[in-house]
Amino acid sequence: MNEHSSRSHSIFLINIKQEHVETEQKLCGKLYLVDLAGSEKVSKTGAAGAVLDEAKNINKSLSSLGNVISALAEGTKTHVPYRDSKMTRILQDSLGGNCRTTMFICCSPSSYNDAETKSTLMFGQRAKTIRNTASINLELTAEHLQKLEAELNRWRNGENVPETERTTAEVVTRTESVEERTTPIAILDNDSSSIVVRISEEERQKYEEEIRKLYKQLDDKDDEINLQCQLVEKLKEQMLDQDELLASSRGDGDKVQMELGRLQVESDCAKAEVKEVLQALEELAINYDQKSQEVEEKGLQNQLLADQLAQKMANLMELEAELSHMQEVSGQQRKRIADVLNGLMRDLSEFSAIVGNGEIKLPVEISGAIEEEFTVARLYISKIKSEVKSMVKRCRQLENMQLECHRKMEETGRELSSCQLLISQKKRMLEESHDSLSEELAKLQDQDNSVAAEEKEGEKGETEEGNVKKPPHQQGESHRGVHHKQLARLRDEINEKQRIIDELTDRNSKMELELAQIRSDFERLKSQDNTKSERLEELSFLHERHEQTKQDLKGLEETVARELQTLHNLRKLFVQDLTSRVKRSSEMEPDDSGGSCTQKQKISFLENNLDQLTKVHKQLVRDNADLRCELPKLEKRLRSTAERVKALETALRDAKEGAMIDRRRYQQEVDRIKDAMRAKNALRRPHAAQIAKPIRPKQLPVCSPTNPFYTYVRSSEHANAYSNALFQSALSQKAAAATISPNPNSVQTNTVSTALGYRAATSKPTDILESYPLNIDNGNNSASSDTRDINDNR
Repeated sequence: MNEHSSRSHSIFLINIKQEHVETEQKLCGKLYLVDLAGSEKVSKTGAAGAVLDEAKNINKSLSSLGNVISALAEGTKTHVPYRDSKMTRILQDSLGGNCRTTMFICCSPSSYNDAETKSTLMFGQRAKTIRNTASINLELTAEHLQKLEAELNRWRNGENVPETERTTAEVVTRTESVEERTTPIAILDNDSSSIVVRISEEERQKYEEEIRKLYKQLDDKDDEINLQCQLVEKLKEQMLDQDELLASSRGDGDKVQMELGRLQVESDCAKAEVKEVLQALEELAINYDQKSQEVEEKGLQNQLLADQLAQKMANLMELEAELSHMQEVSGQQRKRIADVLNGLMRDLSEFSAIVGNGEIKLPVEISGAIEEEFTVARLYISKIKSEVKSMVKRCRQLENMQLECHRKMEETGRELSSCQLLISQKKRMLEESHDSLSEELAKLQDQDNSVAAEEKEGEKGETEEGNVKKPPHQQGESHRGVHHKQLARLRDEINEKQRIIDELTDRNSKMELELAQIRSDFERLKSQDNTKSERLEELSFLHERHEQTKQDLKGLEETVARELQTLHNLRKLFVQDLTSRVKRSSEMEPDDSGGSCTQKQKISFLENNLDQLTKVHKQLVRDNADLRCELPKLEKRLRSTAERVKALETALRDAKEGAMIDRRRYQQEVDRIKDAMRAKNALRRPHAAQIAKPIRPKQLPVCSPTNPFYTYVRSSEHANAYSNALFQSALSQKAAAATISPNPNSVQTNTVSTALGYRAATSKPTDILESYPLNIDNGNNSASSDTRDINDNR
């Protein structure tokens, strides 16, 4: 801003001394001319090195000067830091001593330097608020003091001091008044000493009456002066009361400011807590979404585990079948090898016997034929040896395969034992479902007996013919195939039910965990709601208290204004009365010198008191103006606190509404979980007597999906999944039965969907048989069998 600046402070001191020639009075003073360096921002100037050090020192000295000015402007601090820098130490007399200070500010009107301009103007404004009471530095010499003492002694001795010998104007005025008082007395003394005047009795009485009147007037004046003194004392007491009221009002104002600050802090805390509540609600929503995703993932994992378990069970069944087949094949091979070896040994023994006998009995002619037969036998023996070696290798291979099969069987046995442990743990659940199904079976068997009796009568002839035609081993194989299919179907159904039970238990545990978490969240939100309501009540109480203090302040201001007005009126009346009485006394007593002296003293005393009262009045007016200036600030703060309280109330209301919505949502979720648990518990029945019944041919199992009389009521939530699972298990059982036992005499049944099963639960058994007949044949007329597919919509 100033390119030609010296970048330093300059102080020029002028000592001024004045001495009066005649009176020998001396006046001394100091004039400081100071040029301060301007503060600068290093970010704008880009100073570096020595220039940067100069800027630092300039800013440091200016900051210390600002601290001194702030301490002097406040007027409440006992310590003023003059010794922080050399400049403030030198300018100590100019800032806070017996002086008058004038400050000129140089600032820039550019918007680029608005920050520096503002800080400089604020610096000057703080310096303007410093109040010093300057007085004249008057030094009296020893000679002047001796003259004054001598003059005082002359006055005390009753001598007249001429004007030329008087020291000051005040002494002159005092001597004039003394001369006026003393000259008539001296004249009277001279006259009385030289001339004797005789006065008649009437004149003497008249003079005495006048003297009495004058004394009476003096007494009245004394009484009036006493009354005025009492009024002054009362006014002083009222002023003290007003000072106390003003101090109490200031204390109340400070308390109100403290309350406002505390309310602001509490409102900030409440805002922070509302933000925390909103963040907690968002975290709860995110946690809820994460938990739902985890539930879905766990459900998929459970489904995959169930599929793997079913696959392992199928592999186990295949391995068992293969093992049984390999055992049968190995047994047949061993029997065949034993038969071949026994036959070979017999042939060899016979051949050796024949050869031994032939050597003795056969003639020489036929020796060539014997040799040919012997070579043939050798060839046959070598062939038999090669076959024996191949059979031995085959036996070893079969043994190795048997060992591998045993090892696989052990592994599958271990897996099966683990699966059996799981099945044994959850067997009780199946027993409960079996009890319910056995009860339904008992109901359905009564209905089935009548239908089965009719079917048996119609099929009795056919079965007899089939039994006549079929040999007993074929009938046994057909029964065995049907038994295997029914066992496989039962295993699949057990696995499916076990999987459903696992899913239900997992879902139940997850629901319980979610319910516990929801309850804990609900309790936490409830506690937060209670704390928020308590704080809102506290804020409303503080707001009411603040309003009450504001009303008290208004009443106090009105009372102060009334008292000041009455005081001003009393002052006017007092001045008018005093002037009128002084005029009357001066008119009525022109010659009363003694009374006028005392009255003048009392008047001077009253004038001094009046000056003091005017000063106090001015101070009260200034304090009232300060209070009026502070009142809009307090009202503005009050409005801001009221707005913040309203904002907090709205935020708290929104938080309460959100909490109520979450509470309703959580309550609905809890009710839904409770309904699901009640529906699941309703399916459980107490343990009943379990009766093991053998499965006969042409008899459908109770839990088979192809049984039209079997209905299993489930909750509406899992009905579709359960029906699809049953349909898939039925298809897999049908395919497994077709691959394992391709016997033309096996029993073939049509598949009925669970939707038809649900329909059958509401209709009569005869209607079901009429609408969905069972097609059972022995496989001979497979071309004419009328089986219905699940996707057939005819």
